[in-house]
Amino acid sequence: MQVSLLQVAIFCFVTVGLAALVLGWATPSDAVRLRERIDRLGKRAEDDPLDGQATEDLRRKRRVRESLRELRAREIGRARRRAKPTLTGRLRQAGLEWSRKQYYTGSLLLGLGVLILALGLARLALLPALGFATATGLILPHLFVARKRSARLKKFSEDFPTAIDIIVRGVRSGMALADGLKTIAAEMEEPVRGEFAAVVRDQTFGVPLDEAVQRLADRVPLSETSFFAIVVGIQSKTGGNLSEALSNLSRVIRGRKHIAGKIRAMSSEAITSAAIIGAMPPLVMLVLYFISPGYLGVLFTTLLGNMILGASVLWMGIGILVMRGMIRFDY
Repeated sequence: MQVSLLQVAIFCFVTVGLAALVLGWATPSDAVRLRERIDRLGKRAEDDPLDGQATEDLRRKRRVRESLRELRAREIGRARRRAKPTLTGRLRQAGLEWSRKQYYTGSLLLGLGVLILALGLARLALLPALGFATATGLILPHLFVARKRSARLKKFSEDFPTAIDIIVRGVRSGMALADGLKTIAAEMEEPVRGEFAAVVRDQTFGVPLDEAVQRLADRVPLSETSFFAIVVGIQSKTGGNLSEALSNLSRVIRGRKHIAGKIRAMSSEAITSAAIIGAMPPLVMLVLYFISPGYLGVLFTTLLGNMILGASVLWMGIGILVMRGMIRFDY
């Protein structure tokens, strides 16, 4: 089969578009949503009236207000960095002990393997084989890291309320917060144990407690860890009942998990329907290709067929994005 220049151009455009789409989908949104919540919280604190309060309450409320202003300014800058994590950060969040060089080397070897298979077994032309190899080398390693990262963050999010409960019980029994962190680093399961062990190491090297906890929120970009860092930061500057604040935080996190479970249950039918609708066209084309290869050949060998194929891929992509937006809920 002859491969036209237009066909190659359309294939390269689709390949690059799919790669960019997948790379864009993996961008975390928790940091952006948290930045908006911190901003609203800080503005609310600025608008709270102080008239008629006792002198001690005035001083305490002003300290809280100043801490919120400082935390809001710091969180805005940190949220921008969390929203676009580097490759090294994504690898660490996935729990993979890979360097950037190892990642790129593995992607290159994977692409070369696919190129050899496409040329040897599938007997494709050189340019389509290069396109498939490039797409594979770009997308599959990224999807693997994204999946590992998502699973690790999910595991951390599930175990994090238990870690907070350990700190609450320790503080109520008279234990220092640092000792509670050491208990978590010694007794909890991964990945919570490893992340809190890093917090303990930072303290050992002389990093202040609030800064060490803030680094935890940077390494694990979840709303839960950011809220924990905010509570510890405010308590370290203004004082107060830490056990009560952390207990409330634990209840809030568990409540969020309960709501998330309800959302998943209610949207499972829509997600399944969207997956079936999105998978039907390529599956039907694959079946037709094996049953009657010449039936779809016109899409690849003629100018009009190339245009129809490109338009179909474009509209399928738009439809998938629309369905994804309809079944994605923020809570």
